[in-house]
This record gives sequence, C-alpha cells and structure tokens, in this order.
Amino acid sequence: MNTLKKVVFVFALVAISSGAFAQAQFSLGLKGGLNFANLDVSNLEGTYNNRTGYHLGAFALFKFTKIGIQPEIIFSEQGSKVKDPNLGSVESNFSYVNVPIILKLYTVAGINLQVGPQFGFLTSAEFDDNNIKDQLKNSDTSLALGAGWDLPFGLSIDARYNLGLKNVSDDSAYDIKNQVWQVSVGYKLIKIGK
Repeated sequence: MNTLKKVVFVFALVAISSGAFAQAQFSLGLKGGLNFANLDVSNLEGTYNNRTGYHLGAFALFKFTKIGIQPEIIFSEQGSKVKDPNLGSVESNFSYVNVPIILKLYTVAGINLQVGPQFGFLTSAEFDDNNIKDQLKNSDTSLALGAGWDLPFGLSIDARYNLGLKNVSDDSAYDIKNQVWQVSVGYKLIKIGK
C-alpha cells in the first residue's frame, strides 16, 4: 500500500509540473540602449555629473505565467563627467561586463516590474585619458530596479536604475559607487513555448 501511495504521488507531481511547464516560455535575444551614468563619490573633490554611454548584450528569458527570470550579459559604458578644481572638466570612463539576474513580475499586456542583483566585472577605467584600472576593484555589485514592456511581436522596452552597492575604489579612504540609469530595446531571436 505504501508503494502505491508513492507511485500516485510521483504521477501527481509529474502531472502538476507538466501543466506548469506547458505554460512556460523560453526566449533568447539581444538588447541595447543608452546609459546615463554617474558616480556617487565621497572624500574626493569635484562635481560629478551624468555621462552618456551605451550598453549592448544578450539575454535569456524563462517566463512562467506572471513571473519571469531574465539573466543577461551586458557590456556597459559607465563613469561620470567631473568638474575638478585642479584639472577643469574631465571624464571618468569605466567599462564593465555586467551580469544582471532579473526577476520580472508581469501585470497586464506584457508590462512588468523588475528587480534583481547585478554583478559587474571591470574591463577598463580611464580618468582624464589616464588608465586607472589598477586603482579600482575588479568587480562591482548593484541592485537593478525597473519596469518593462514585452510586446507581442518579440520586441521589449526596459527602463532600469542600477544602484551600486559596493565601493569600487581600491583605496579605502574613498567611497565610489556606480549609479546608472538605462533605457533599452530588446528583440527575442528565439522563442519556445506560449
């Protein structure tokens, strides 16, 4: 009798999970757009203003009815425009390969709210055309918050704010955190499921 209960339980689990996965969707696509980046800096002189850059990369989407998980790999230009009292107007140009893992909560008509961690890996860093990569940490951690719209014909539009959680300066006397607003357009190249 105990074995019969186990068999019925296993069949019930298979039936429930197959029903859930029948509603699942898997997509692969490309995305890109504009960055409006700035640095949150303490203990350094100067005024820090937005720097416009771009981001470009790929994403996968695992969508289950009202919830989706979207990991991405994104090349991102970040940094800040700086008015330095000694150097005048200069730019800090940081480039990262970012890996956000976004949880998407779908409301109506493909509109969704987004939240998740983002892990960044520094590829280059310049200040006033001088290489300062050795003065920054090789990695960054951010919290991504945003909203998007998945259109029925494979196009998606996203707006996100990436709030830096980690000091990226190698010198503990300074506190430097990335702050990036992103506006993206994406397109699903492959779509499997409903």
